[in-house]
Amino acid sequence: MTHEKILVIDDEKPTLKMFRLFLEVYGFEIMTAESGEEGLKVFERERPDIVLTDIRMPGMGGIEVLQEIKRRSPATEVIVITGHGDMDLAIQALNLDAADFINKPIQRQNLEEGLIRARVRLQLARSRQKEVSLRKVGGALVIDIHGRFGSHSEPYLREVYSKAVDSRTRRIILNFDPNTSINGAGIAILTQLFMDSERAGMEMVMAGLSDNFRMVFGMVGLSQLAEMHDTLEQALNP
Repeated sequence: MTHEKILVIDDEKPTLKMFRLFLEVYGFEIMTAESGEEGLKVFERERPDIVLTDIRMPGMGGIEVLQEIKRRSPATEVIVITGHGDMDLAIQALNLDAADFINKPIQRQNLEEGLIRARVRLQLARSRQKEVSLRKVGGALVIDIHGRFGSHSEPYLREVYSKAVDSRTRRIILNFDPNTSINGAGIAILTQLFMDSERAGMEMVMAGLSDNFRMVFGMVGLSQLAEMHDTLEQALNP
């Protein structure tokens, strides 16, 4: 079992206790902090692989914590903890390169899924696995996307998209691994790609997004630009 370091930052002691109970099951080396300021000190000392931070805290809030951690260590997986009324803050955090978000009250399944996604992204980053690839499936071209999708991914996406256009295939499926994290820059890149495809008369659909990013794509209007399917199989056989 892997033993990644994980830091949880929350100003509520019962919440920290709950996280510790949950996380011990998954084999993490767990650290906690009761404020953003304390969290940054622990982060600097321990350099954990994953950080969970509440977005609303007295003093230094989760957005500031996120910005500072990403400044010091861009590769760290930062997951923000939000309330159900804080989707605007969740999207703001994604724009600042948060990897994911989890809503309060914390459900064990949602936490487990978020941690699995974070671990997969860490493994992909360590193996330097290609984040964007192209394959033909039946009469469609499938662009597979996994890992962290952001501004650094644009050249790779544009390269495979150009190949798809040159092939004269009229249907392209963007197939997201469910563990994929998409930041604000990635959302902007996808928006432009969908608009380019529409102007070129090409049909582009999406498949495989996690529930969190389906929700985000709906809020920012991406779901109006391209159909979303739960799985690649559904996208291939609409």
